[in-house]
Amino acid sequence: MPMASERDTLSPTQIGISVLWSTCWTGLPIKLPLAVLILAMDLMQLEARLGLAFLMLFASPITVFGVPIVMLALDGNFGEGIGLLLLLVLSIPIDIWAFGVVGSTFFLEHLRKEPLPRLGLTLWWKSAVVGAFFLPILWVVVGTVTETVMSTSHSLAQMEALRHLFDTGLPVAERIGLEVTIWGTVSLGLLLILLTIGVSTIGRIIRDVAALATPASGTYQALITRWDLMRVPRDQALFVTTVVGTGVVLCVLFWVFMPVTTPHPHECCLKPEVKAPAPFKPMETLARSEQQINQLLAQVEALEAQKTASMTQPTGGTKAETQKTSENAVP
Repeated sequence: MPMASERDTLSPTQIGISVLWSTCWTGLPIKLPLAVLILAMDLMQLEARLGLAFLMLFASPITVFGVPIVMLALDGNFGEGIGLLLLLVLSIPIDIWAFGVVGSTFFLEHLRKEPLPRLGLTLWWKSAVVGAFFLPILWVVVGTVTETVMSTSHSLAQMEALRHLFDTGLPVAERIGLEVTIWGTVSLGLLLILLTIGVSTIGRIIRDVAALATPASGTYQALITRWDLMRVPRDQALFVTTVVGTGVVLCVLFWVFMPVTTPHPHECCLKPEVKAPAPFKPMETLARSEQQINQLLAQVEALEAQKTASMTQPTGGTKAETQKTSENAVP
């Protein structure tokens, strides 16, 4: 009975990771084009420093609760625009559908239980309640501990005991590395511990929901065939047509909105036009250089001739002095 032993040895953390991880990657490919389209329509603006946090919360199966809680912690500075609210509303049915698909597969594959009716909705709202209480605690605890450890690490890096190792104390680069290592290790460790607790809590909820389900009948091979067929649409032609049509509509919408909202430099910051240099022609360059050298030689010869002529002819002042000297010499 390999399935029975696997079912009995699954911990709440393993159950939570298996369901949440698969649910994130099931709903994200559908939510991501909607987010890009809303950004292209200029209905939503996000702060650059919170882009990664938005992507992580957006990928989570409880987006509708995660993003507002973070916005509340940041005093509403997470993002602006009606597109954010629209995105949160559209994420609800996608998350519920993803929970239903992954939950039904997990129940059959790992737990050998019959999926309950409206399983996706049940797992979604229970996970959302856990997230509504857990995310604020995670945000406050990790933020407070990080600030405390950062100030402590800064004080440790400036301790007088370190001056025994160096004449002028710990160098700047080493001090920064020491500070980052201290507070980064503590913050990352605390974050992993709290995330493990949260995932384990959701795993316990999923296990309690599975306890209400009836055992699945049939052999293991029959269950494999069943959960494989759950992912195959009944009308494949209609499914392919719908996917292709949706992709064409999204491409047209992107094409319509993107040229309007594409960033462009302001008039005050336009760069001057730079013309491409003319191609280098060695023969013409040599001929032009030879001509310039001949002109310079002619100018030099003219200057030398003018200088020689001026040196051989006496100036007017010299003639006047000669006449004056001869007059004074007559008695």
